[in-house]
Amino acid sequence: MTTTPFDQDTLEPGPEPDGGPPADGDAGRARLAPPPRNPPRWVRWTVVPLLVLVPIGYVLISAEQSRDSGVTKQKEAALSHLELAVPTILQRQIYQLPFPDGTTGPGYLETNSWDTSALYVQFTTTSGGLDTFLAQVGSARNVLRGGKDAITAAQARTAGWDFLTGRTYVGISMHQAGDKPDRNIVVDLTDPDVPTVYAVSTVNFRHGFKG
Repeated sequence: MTTTPFDQDTLEPGPEPDGGPPADGDAGRARLAPPPRNPPRWVRWTVVPLLVLVPIGYVLISAEQSRDSGVTKQKEAALSHLELAVPTILQRQIYQLPFPDGTTGPGYLETNSWDTSALYVQFTTTSGGLDTFLAQVGSARNVLRGGKDAITAAQARTAGWDFLTGRTYVGISMHQAGDKPDRNIVVDLTDPDVPTVYAVSTVNFRHGFKG
């Protein structure tokens, strides 16, 4: 069949086949954009509770950790007293506090902070044991002076020492340069045959090796 020119002019274009170029304009882009999809119900029931419960869980965990930290600090404070034993060899070497042979009633406490560490010791010895101890720390009996002020009130409180009135105390404060510890020593000479030694050796990290 032959198509006349008139017929060709009146023919209307048919719909574009699938896969053809997209229509121009916003309408065409909107028609091609996929419609929004609602998440499945199981997703809503799983994700939404998690968004609510997870922050609550973090708050509860933080509160529990804070409470445990407080309890730990209370326990540490309760344990801040002299341990009735001789310090370890390493502690005695670091703090340069020897223990003479034959001591009785030994006790020690080590404290640490960001700039200082200290070892508190006490023991009862003999007259000869006292002389040996003083010689090992670089002192002597005739250098000791009267009173108990060589150990400060704060140090005495830390160790739980109560220097009673009516007793005979002598002591010495020994400052050492560089990285060597400072030592504060008080001796109870109420009974010269069985003197009791109280000593605090402090390592001050701020001094370093400059003294």
